[in-house]
Amino acid sequence: MDAPIPRDALAGDLFLPRADTPPVEWTVFDGAMEYPAAVALMEQRAALVAGGQAPEAVFLVEHPPLYTAGTSAQASDLLDGARFPVFASGRGGEYTYHGPGQRVAYVILDLKRRRQDVRAFVAALERWVISTLGDFHIKGERREGRVGVWVRRPERPPTIEGETAEDKIAAIGIRIRRWVSFHGISLNVDPDLDHFDGIVPCGIRGHGVTSLTDLGIPVTMLEVDSFLRARFEEVFGATVPVTGQLSGPAADVLNG
Repeated sequence: MDAPIPRDALAGDLFLPRADTPPVEWTVFDGAMEYPAAVALMEQRAALVAGGQAPEAVFLVEHPPLYTAGTSAQASDLLDGARFPVFASGRGGEYTYHGPGQRVAYVILDLKRRRQDVRAFVAALERWVISTLGDFHIKGERREGRVGVWVRRPERPPTIEGETAEDKIAAIGIRIRRWVSFHGISLNVDPDLDHFDGIVPCGIRGHGVTSLTDLGIPVTMLEVDSFLRARFEEVFGATVPVTGQLSGPAADVLNG
């Protein structure tokens, strides 16, 4: 069997839709959204997109402090399960943290209208984040075997292998159902980095986590959202803003 194509080799490719595809609905939700409501919202929209009943969507949210366990999560990587609520997640990957000051973008796209290539989709998500970081003069990088976006920290001591220290600034975890994506990315803007201590983030030991603020870039979430949208359109195509309002099963979860 041929070796898989490295994501770096896919990085230059855009992930644009067919010409007849409506703009992606771009929604920013205010306040802290509980995780079960976010999952219900994604499930609801992904089913509609798969059935051709709604356009693609991106939902930008913040969560209260919590941990999620992806489908590859190892119990030993949950270091303090009593610290915050822990939710099983249907996305790929391992444990991750979500909380205030972190922008979570849930991406519901129809890959049948784009490219039915999951690795290329992940590379496109990384490209989106890396381009956004570039607007803040931060060089984000991808690593084969370590999904997400990384920042070199040469001012810190090297790793035990003698390599330059690196911190993760953005995590990526997706799920594909009927060729529609959901879950997405999380970008650390100004979260409490100590909150990551309760897990081994993404199951990767020997590296830390960072944020825009930690790197000396104090920005508002509104500024980050503006650049995220502009760079998303470069990679994935046009968007249209929609007012954030929960409905259907998502609203039922939120309202109890």
